[in-house]
Amino acid sequence: MTTPSTATAGTNVELERHGNVATIRFSSEKGVNVLSSRVLGDIGSAIEELSDDPKLRYAVFRGAGKTFLAGADIAEMSAFNEERGKSLSTHGHHVFNAIANLPQVTFAAINGAALGGGCELALACDFRIMAATARAGQPECQLGLIPGWGGTSRLPKIVGPAWGRRLLFTGESISAEQALQIGLVNETVATPELLDEALQRWFGLLGKASPKAITRIKRAMAQNDEINQFACCFSCSDAEEGMQAFMEKRPPAWTRT
Repeated sequence: MTTPSTATAGTNVELERHGNVATIRFSSEKGVNVLSSRVLGDIGSAIEELSDDPKLRYAVFRGAGKTFLAGADIAEMSAFNEERGKSLSTHGHHVFNAIANLPQVTFAAINGAALGGGCELALACDFRIMAATARAGQPECQLGLIPGWGGTSRLPKIVGPAWGRRLLFTGESISAEQALQIGLVNETVATPELLDEALQRWFGLLGKASPKAITRIKRAMAQNDEINQFACCFSCSDAEEGMQAFMEKRPPAWTRT
């Protein structure tokens, strides 16, 4: 299934479903994908659809063309006042927090530049896979701005405070190799064409785990609520099936809904 954005110009957002994998794809006529207010809204709509679909196990965010996401729409923001800036930041936090809270395992398949808001979206995902030709960074300070969609908190948590401060304070962009070294991404591939192969490997690696258990792990991490999420396992058919399969020395058969 493909759900295209209703906009006729700028960056488009398409939601595709294939089996238990959803793909949210960004594309534009010139291949430079930009996060305007309208695009944020389109992403939010796609996320709402995913969160209500129990058959989906993985969600992949990816770009078509030259970029993954090149960042926010500077032309749009140049006319903002403080009130509109706060509204945009609030909107972006809502959308990116919704990505982080999706029950599915989320991936950013980074084919090209992931800068500013594009990097922040990738940071909201569970895993990041990056083509060797791509670059990532938070260049907002070079424009007199700061990240507004979670970058100041998520980036230091993922790469550590030292590298987080360096990238946030300098605005420099880094290569895929350097991003892998500091833990910003989980894997690099030689070319964008190899992202699909890498994703399939990750799906295979994650396929043995209970989907419901992964969702509860995500909730426990996000809410610092391990005790309650652990307790909830014992009212779940997956825990019953998993422990029974272990005792019977057979692979578990996880429920899909």
